[in-house]
Amino acid sequence: MSHPSYPTQPDEALRQIQASPSYAAQLLLTTAAVLRIQAERTLHPRVLDIALGFGADAIVGELPMAVQLDALDKARAVLPPVDDTVTHGEYALRLDATAKTV
Repeated sequence: MSHPSYPTQPDEALRQIQASPSYAAQLLLTTAAVLRIQAERTLHPRVLDIALGFGADAIVGELPMAVQLDALDKARAVLPPVDDTVTHGEYALRLDATAKTV
């Protein structure tokens, strides 16, 4: 029996899982990093889809399809709107902020 003030191995594992960003958040952060490659360009919705695809491949590409689809659905549900004046860099900042909410 462990002492209540000392975390057990499962307690520590659970703490680490809870402290880690969700797959959706990681996907948004990775998408933001991809967009920063050409930060000054104006964002087009198709480019966002491509960047999100790169993010999905990197973050959840090796996971079961159900996990991949869940992460993508959650990430897409919180994407900030795209207008014809926002740059890749500005949108990346929006994604960084949004990732903190999922």
